[in-house]
Order: sequence, then C-alpha cells, then structure tokens
Amino acid sequence: MRRFFAALRPAVAVGWLIATAALRSQTPQPLAVPLACAQRDCTVLNGAPQTAGLRSGFVQLKPGQAVGWHTTGQNEEALVVLRGKGTALIEGRPGLPFAAPALVYIPPATRHNIENTGSGPLRYEYVVAPAAVP
Repeated sequence: MRRFFAALRPAVAVGWLIATAALRSQTPQPLAVPLACAQRDCTVLNGAPQTAGLRSGFVQLKPGQAVGWHTTGQNEEALVVLRGKGTALIEGRPGLPFAAPALVYIPPATRHNIENTGSGPLRYEYVVAPAAVP
C-alpha cells in the first residue's frame, strides 16, 4: 500500500502544477452573476475557504445615487446584491447591469463605481480580499 501511495505522489504533484498554472494563466474579468437558485443555499464561487485581509461591509443607495469612482488597489471585490438594481461602471468598459439577487465581481486594480438605476433602494454587501499573487 505504501508503494502505491509513493507512486501516486508524483502524479498528484504534476496534476496540481498543471491546475495551478491554468488558473494563473486566466486573467480575472468583471462579471455579474444572477443568483436564481431553486434551493435555499446557493454556491456562487468555489474557492478555498481561507482569507488573508478580508474586508466586508453593507451599502445602501437611494435611487440615482452612486458610490463614487474608486479602486480597491491590488484587492479583488465581490458585491452580493440583496435588493434593487443598478449598474457596475467599470473604467474603459461598458457598464454591467445587475438586479437582485446577484453577484458582481470586480478584479484587482480596476477603477469602478456602483450606481443605483432602480426606483427603490439598492442594498448590497461588499467583500474585499487580497488577490492571489500568480
């Protein structure tokens, strides 16, 4: 049995290297994902359940209000939209419209603004975390 696991180790290591190289070669892009789930719990992103420097908070905007242009530096940001609708304005790109429930992803070093385009309040939670260094 030990020989079997000893023989398996190099294959696992090569598989891990290929998988991490493939992930590093992908450039994160802004995205908005509707959260339409048939079940109570809805998995949105599958990643390691660890964090280093995670920040989070709650934002509520009145109709027509915007957060203001900003960047989270080398951190990535996810917005969990709980109520309302809006647009994620990404510098140099077309706006990303979204409506609750939704997830909006902002890659690191991306100047952006969030604007309430609905007739009621826009409420969302933001989560900011250090991006993995490739």
